[in-house]
Amino acid sequence: MSLQGNYLGMALTVDDLDQENLAYFGHCAKHDFHLQKCDECRLLRYPPTTACPWCASPRASWTAVQGKGAVHSYEEVHHAIQPAFKAHTPYMVLLVDLDTQNGQPTEHEALRVLGNLTTPDGALAPADMVRRVGIGSRVRMVFSDVSDGLALPQWTLDTEAGQPATPWRYPQE
Repeated sequence: MSLQGNYLGMALTVDDLDQENLAYFGHCAKHDFHLQKCDECRLLRYPPTTACPWCASPRASWTAVQGKGAVHSYEEVHHAIQPAFKAHTPYMVLLVDLDTQNGQPTEHEALRVLGNLTTPDGALAPADMVRRVGIGSRVRMVFSDVSDGLALPQWTLDTEAGQPATPWRYPQE
């Protein structure tokens, strides 16, 4: 059965043929973060796929993963493509290096997960919070409920982690 919902005016659908993403979002709907772990090489992977990107094995198990990490890169959106997002600009999309499996399979790799910067309750972060976040900021995962059975993994500042004094940010015009 496909998953459908509406996030800030944007229709979302996970097709019933997409078994990997149905399973992934099934865990997210329970506010649990799980990733596929290859049964052969034992490496975790994201996004969900039908085969391991490192050893090509089709066998994997869903494994609970701690949703904490550091911002690897970001995009600060000032011109919303989706009309419903306009009221929330500027908002931030984060690419986060998870603490789990960081530096594997090589020293330059990590599990990197995308999500919006939000408040702890899953609402898009206000402008003052957006201005405080940059590369190196410590974040933790939260979930935004979209519909019955569908929640989006998002990121909020990890208030229990040490934050960099001045996270790196792109120069502002």
